[in-house]
Amino acid sequence: MSRLLAIIIWSIAIGAVGLFAWPKWRLPESVSAHSAAIDHQFKITMIVIGVGFALTQAALGYAVWRYRAINGERASNSSGDARVEIILTAITAVVFIALAVTGQRVWAGLRLNQAPSTFLVDVVQVEAVAQQFAWNFRYPGVDGKFGRTDPRLYNDADNSIGARPGPLGIDPNDPAGKDDVVATTLVAPVNRPISLTLRSKDVIHDFYVPALRLKQDAVPGMRINIHFTATREGRYEIACAELCGMFHHQMRAYLDVKSPRDYEEWLKKNSK
Repeated sequence: MSRLLAIIIWSIAIGAVGLFAWPKWRLPESVSAHSAAIDHQFKITMIVIGVGFALTQAALGYAVWRYRAINGERASNSSGDARVEIILTAITAVVFIALAVTGQRVWAGLRLNQAPSTFLVDVVQVEAVAQQFAWNFRYPGVDGKFGRTDPRLYNDADNSIGARPGPLGIDPNDPAGKDDVVATTLVAPVNRPISLTLRSKDVIHDFYVPALRLKQDAVPGMRINIHFTATREGRYEIACAELCGMFHHQMRAYLDVKSPRDYEEWLKKNSK
């Protein structure tokens, strides 16, 4: 029976490693300028964790096989070996601390820097507002300025595109907000930096775009800035990755990456 159990343990371990190695279970193909470093870190982490998992399951199966009961023999108690425990704990600590340090460097390189801007390419400013259970995106329009918002002006009953004050509470008396563009789809020009400010009107949500390798909480009362540069035209799903209520599963939107010309036409068409 013990030999069978050992074979089952090894088989499950092999199957689990195979599933993680199967390309179908990986993230979708990336369309982000910063994704190379993130994917590289994912790969390193998966290899290290996969090797560790395989070795521990192999050792477990070996122990079950090697120290099985023979002729009714009963197991004896062992106090263990402190030196072995210290060595194994130290190895585990070194591996995980090294992964944490390298991962933090990749994370900081993206999150602690501003969106890159040059005299040839300007950063596109966008505000993403989350609420149960929808996303709204606001652009400053042709004047380049966001209009003032006030929570007292929130009007979720009037959720038509560009409504004032609408669900974002845009002050209709502020001239800067007259041409603000409000949409339920995040539209971005290809190969141009996007500076995204995240807000939440109610509970914690999470802005997650797998194709961008971008994931960040939206916290009530906070304005959180992130940035990205999409490198390929197309439509990509935006999900809420934080359980935010009964209809959390329905809270999704889309990122439309357009050519520079199509983006400018869209912006002018929707500006007032």
